[in-house]
Amino acid sequence: MRPIVGIISNHYLINDQYPAHANGSMNTEAIAKVSGAMPLTFPADPEVTRIDELLEVFDGFLFTGARPNVHPQEYGEPETEAHGEFDRDRDRIALPLIRQAVERGQPVLGICRGFQEIAVAMGSTLHPEIRDLPGRMNHRMPPDGTLEEKFALRHPVRLTAGGPFARLFGSETVETNTLHGQGIKKAGPRVRIDGWAPDDTPEAIWIDGAPGFCMAVQWHPEWNADQDPVSRPLFEAFGAACAEWRAARSGLRRAG
Repeated sequence: MRPIVGIISNHYLINDQYPAHANGSMNTEAIAKVSGAMPLTFPADPEVTRIDELLEVFDGFLFTGARPNVHPQEYGEPETEAHGEFDRDRDRIALPLIRQAVERGQPVLGICRGFQEIAVAMGSTLHPEIRDLPGRMNHRMPPDGTLEEKFALRHPVRLTAGGPFARLFGSETVETNTLHGQGIKKAGPRVRIDGWAPDDTPEAIWIDGAPGFCMAVQWHPEWNADQDPVSRPLFEAFGAACAEWRAARSGLRRAG
């Protein structure tokens, strides 16, 4: 049986009226087609979701991108208009879930907001708006164009020589898309920045001392994941880690 990956949902209104827990199909396709796992979306709602049960049900977790940002109270800064929209329910599920999964060695992969969630969960602070900083480029999604144009490759990311991402991709430079507004301001004590955009915005992180897979990227590798030479090895490595977690847990259950 394939490992089961929990994909966090986002609050969404169908036809601007009907509330739903939503997840982009690009995420589920990347997990199924490239990671070789069964994707299941779970509600980011503490009223119906329990973290201890999530940890027992799933073999790994994908924290996806989303329009709302992590609330600045979570990293000790005041709320401003520049911080944009928020989803406090997702904060209440994602941040403690990340901390517990990391300490257990349960595989975690973060994308865009998921990158920021992992950074914040492990003690980092965030800039509310990267493009307002001197010398920084606009990393936000282009306002116009097709999906292909919005998710097109827009800049290189330089990786630490010999670091986890360079080893994974087989290169010290990769080309990525960019569709985010916020970014790391000060990295937490265990957060290792391993990739940078040309303007020095952090683009890839891993967690020092994590006993299992814990990597996150600021770009969106779920786009064209089965064809892109950067996306594919990332999702493959995550899937392999989830399969190892499932096998180890199944072995413990049989032994018990």
